[in-house]
Amino acid sequence: MEKGMWKGRFSQDTDETVINFTQSLDLDWRMALADIRGSIAHVRMLGHTGLLSEEDAQTIEENLRAIAEEVKNGELVPKVSLEDVHMNVESRLIERCGDTGARLHMGRSRNDQVNTTVRLYLRKELMEVWDGLESLINVLLAKAEEHAEVVVPGYTHMQQAQPISMGQFWMAHCQAFLRDVKRFFDACDAVDECPLGSGALAGSTLPLDREFTCNDLGFSRMTANSMDTVAHRDHFLDILYFAAVFGGHVSRLSEDLIIYFTTEFGWLKLPDAFCTGSSIMPQKKNPDVLELLRGKTGQLNGALMELLTMMKGIPLTYDRDLQDDKRSLFAALDCLHGIFSVLPPLLKEVEVDEEAASRGFSDGLILATDVAEYLVLKGVPFRNAHGKVGHIVRYCVENKKPLTGLTLEEWHQYIPEVGEDLFPLLSPRKSMERRDTFGGTSPNQVRRQIEDARVKMALYAKEAEDYKDNLPEGY
Repeated sequence: MEKGMWKGRFSQDTDETVINFTQSLDLDWRMALADIRGSIAHVRMLGHTGLLSEEDAQTIEENLRAIAEEVKNGELVPKVSLEDVHMNVESRLIERCGDTGARLHMGRSRNDQVNTTVRLYLRKELMEVWDGLESLINVLLAKAEEHAEVVVPGYTHMQQAQPISMGQFWMAHCQAFLRDVKRFFDACDAVDECPLGSGALAGSTLPLDREFTCNDLGFSRMTANSMDTVAHRDHFLDILYFAAVFGGHVSRLSEDLIIYFTTEFGWLKLPDAFCTGSSIMPQKKNPDVLELLRGKTGQLNGALMELLTMMKGIPLTYDRDLQDDKRSLFAALDCLHGIFSVLPPLLKEVEVDEEAASRGFSDGLILATDVAEYLVLKGVPFRNAHGKVGHIVRYCVENKKPLTGLTLEEWHQYIPEVGEDLFPLLSPRKSMERRDTFGGTSPNQVRRQIEDARVKMALYAKEAEDYKDNLPEGY
């Protein structure tokens, strides 16, 4: 067996450099238990259809389960000469039960075997990603609730724009991650197909029962076309697309927190446990974790581009290029696990310095839009109102006066429509509270968003639970 599964066709042994170049154990050994579970389903099907005797099927399954224990205990050391996890498991099976073990691979190619193994592995792995997503979103919802009444500056073009609830800030990021959850479950659904029985590309002349193995492994459906099954990696791309978009959202959140943590802004406090110092400057408290999180975007984007590039131009059906399809995929999954290990606990400890945030309101100019909208309610056309308020803003800037400190006489120099009823409106808190349109920044609307998000998350949690319930036992 170790001399090569195709030894009968070849007159020369495979060159050692070729063996080292073509092996994939560095990638796929992590899927050993999933591969064994797929083989158990296959052998059960062979017994069910009569292609294997009941005794042989039982012998093979018992030995596969024993090999699984060897894998768990670290007793089975894979051999590079056997190329991959699949041949290492099969070789060990034959060592244990001889010709009986050699019957396992009937009606199966590594093309559909690999496809089945990685889908089994991914279904379980993706549920760990879900746990991370759920934790992250729940932390953001808690922060949004905590800070629903906290007023901070909102920015466009990194210039002060309008007062907002800090809860609205957290919910803005939360909404992005909720969209990621939808993409995530779309990817889960793409993975949830059973390829076993597709063979190398054309199915099999043997009386295989694909529905049996599909049900045994808990897949929701079978793949529809044997050629397409072994050729495409759309489900990988779906996962990587989710990961890349999610990474962009993580990066944007990290960037926001880094900016608001700077000395110049200074109204966000990060926990010491998630920061580092300087080797030379004793005063420094650096947001290194956030910077690294921001940098992970490159890795996740790169993984998607790597596989997209690989898939371009590969003819039907299976080609060896696809052996490396898991390199970018597994790297992305490992990256996601790293993100989830630090981001939720970091966010949980973030604090807001309301006094420092309020310093951004000192000139009152952030309320200019409120004045324009006040004039609109007085019957002034908006474009005219915009121009009038622009003039008084220039007056404030040139004379170094806060908008909130002008007298009624000063207002009347530029805007005769202003009355005493404007003054109670000229506060950042009042501005935030009055923006009560659906999706707006008022505390009422923020709490509405939180409630809606929690309803969505409950539905997603049920979907994840159902998904987990369909995972097969034994790996």
